[in-house]
Amino acid sequence: MPKEYIIMSDSDSDLYYEIAREKKIPIVRMPYTLDDVEYYDDNGASGAEKKLFDRMRNGAKPFTSLLPTAAYLEIFEPVLKERDLLFLAFSSKMSNTFLNVLEAQKELQQKYPHRRFVVVDTLSISAPQSLLILAAHAMYEQGSSMDEVAAWVTDNRMRAQAWFTVGDLTYLRRGGRISATSAVMGTMLDIKPILTITRAGKLEAHSKVQGRKKAMKALVDKTAENIGDPAGKHLILLHGDVRDEAEMLKRQLLNRLPDLGEVRVQMIGPVIGAHAGPGTLAICFIGNERQI
Repeated sequence: MPKEYIIMSDSDSDLYYEIAREKKIPIVRMPYTLDDVEYYDDNGASGAEKKLFDRMRNGAKPFTSLLPTAAYLEIFEPVLKERDLLFLAFSSKMSNTFLNVLEAQKELQQKYPHRRFVVVDTLSISAPQSLLILAAHAMYEQGSSMDEVAAWVTDNRMRAQAWFTVGDLTYLRRGGRISATSAVMGTMLDIKPILTITRAGKLEAHSKVQGRKKAMKALVDKTAENIGDPAGKHLILLHGDVRDEAEMLKRQLLNRLPDLGEVRVQMIGPVIGAHAGPGTLAICFIGNERQI
């Protein structure tokens, strides 16, 4: 018997396409432009991430754009004709796209007053958002109501964490997250920022270290400090086309926290990758509440 509502999210979650398909979670594909051609993120189905990072290493400057309200209306309306909808959106503090979601929600609630349409701002992006989606879907499968699932995500979104570093400061400079001077000096001195998602739902630099090895150690340290009880926990380790380093980081993580459950390694998606660049490494988990 079909459930009364559907859980949906967006591809900025980096929820791997096979997992979304297996669990029947509809995903809104977010746009990005590479070499003057617009694409829509398919969360690994086509292997577009590899092409993106290869092109970035050769000087390409991809960029992302907003999905308009009209596109959301076209995606949401067929669902609302049949069932209620719970949409788990990527952080409103990272893009004005969230406002377009709310505009679509408002219009469709007027058109379908007999349906419920709930939007939750996860205040997350990429794998931390994936982990919230998967926990929400597990509740959905166990029979929890839409209100119960929405409340859980709202109450636990501060526990979804990411600690990451980048391979090249150029991309943070292009995105305005560091100054040109900081990028040049940081590159000369081999400075590696340690970044995280804040309580406000923004990506910000937390600290900096010198050298890639120290950066990887810092990611493991921050995970150990913030994960709480690690026993059986599912983590996602993301990389920007540096699989060997990601596997090395996974080994370091498991040596430090041997009681962890599954540690999934996957390529970061093209929308997030366009801003972070090749060489990015991230450890993502649900643990203690964010402190900053």
